[in-house]
Amino acid sequence: MLKYLINLFFPKLCLGCNSLLLSNEQTICSACNHSLPHTNHHLLKNNETTTKFYGIIPLEFSAAMLYFHKKGIVQNLIHNLKYKNHQEIGTLLGRWYAKDLEAISKVKMFSEIIPVPLHKKRLEERGYNQVTTFCEALSNELQIPYNTTLLLRNRYSKTQTKKDKENRKEISNALFDVTYTDADHNKHFLLVDDVMTTGATLEACAKALLKIPNSKVSIVTIAYTQS
Repeated sequence: MLKYLINLFFPKLCLGCNSLLLSNEQTICSACNHSLPHTNHHLLKNNETTTKFYGIIPLEFSAAMLYFHKKGIVQNLIHNLKYKNHQEIGTLLGRWYAKDLEAISKVKMFSEIIPVPLHKKRLEERGYNQVTTFCEALSNELQIPYNTTLLLRNRYSKTQTKKDKENRKEISNALFDVTYTDADHNKHFLLVDDVMTTGATLEACAKALLKIPNSKVSIVTIAYTQS
């Protein structure tokens, strides 16, 4: 009776399209689930994410799970994850994407999962890092350690969403650093972010991680902005 009343006054809505969820649906409705624009990057050696960094940083592997289009399902999901504290989205997508990543041999080579960090001031403002639950799900499903202390954002900055590529790159290069010990040498780090747009932030993070002796870097994002 109580559950019925809760559902009556606080109905569960799909976080992709805002429609009413059925009793057997969670977080995302079946229609949105079947309409998600999967990239299949993990199956393509020369995909859009790897070519973005050619000649810039030496990546071992790079992939995004979904395509990001304005006013699309993925934009709604990312918005709800990033600004509305619906962290269950990250958990669900992380579990799904782990099943895809299990199929590639590179996964067995990853030493640690590293999230793109927020500055402590931004973390206090938002209350959470939007990639945390996605990373945790990947970590749990793939049995790869999750490290939140290695990569640091050392300067607070306003959102870079509306900045052009060169401005974003100039700002990002000064934002990140690593604090490592000898135990971090020779590791293969899987760097994770929510959306890849210009790639400036991920480039800066990867360059910071590559300061660690004999390190390797791969990249995974929830979404890739397709023009």
